[in-house]
Amino acid sequence: MSTSTTEQRVAIVTGAARGIGAATAIRLSGQGHAVAVIDLDESACAGTVEKITASGGTAIAVSCDVGDEAQVNTAVARTAEVLGSPTILVNNAGVIRDNLVFKMSALDWDTVMSVHLRGAFLMTRAVQKHMVDAGFGRIVNLSSSSALGNRGQANYAAAKAGLQGFTKTLAIELGPFGVTANTVAPGFIVTDMTKATAGRVGMSFQAYQAEYAAQIPVRRVGTPDDIANAIAFFTSEAAGFVSGQVMYVAGGPLD
Repeated sequence: MSTSTTEQRVAIVTGAARGIGAATAIRLSGQGHAVAVIDLDESACAGTVEKITASGGTAIAVSCDVGDEAQVNTAVARTAEVLGSPTILVNNAGVIRDNLVFKMSALDWDTVMSVHLRGAFLMTRAVQKHMVDAGFGRIVNLSSSSALGNRGQANYAAAKAGLQGFTKTLAIELGPFGVTANTVAPGFIVTDMTKATAGRVGMSFQAYQAEYAAQIPVRRVGTPDDIANAIAFFTSEAAGFVSGQVMYVAGGPLD
């Protein structure tokens, strides 16, 4: 297995059972890192772990509700015990509870905020000590083009915009300790989440993708690997002078 880093590090990727998280975990393993594959259901992580180990990498599956403080602390402690101190963190876990504001329940709002914002905060707080002690750290938070506003996603848009402010603050606070923090904001990516959105608006997923592709300058929708490639850059040693940035990976420019 070829690597592009000078030493193996331990990475944590949340929401890594499928989609962008799985692609990212596999990509980071390909760079030579050991990976803790974290998701709500540990058994759902088996496929990602198997792909990594089959290619000669090291990975463990860890069950964790990222919005639960005790579970987060336990998951990070287990990662450190089994793989070593984590110095790469990708906060990817996410859910959608789409609805127009007047129909959105408080529970739908709170659920999205808990997973995206509270989860990123709890994971970062638990992992940052390992990074500070090592004098090296890479944090990547997953935002979205929806942070710019999207009908029916007031909760999701607010959470994803919040993650951008969270990232910039982390860059300021943790920069002196050798830790960078950046955000990747995907556009339309083919995942279970976008498939669910297609169903919400009453379209077939194929038609939904075609409609979006026609509006994207590169004339295609994105894949999880497109996002994993951007995350791989931000987590590399080569990106040590890049921090507090938001990269929209959307097939074209976004404001």
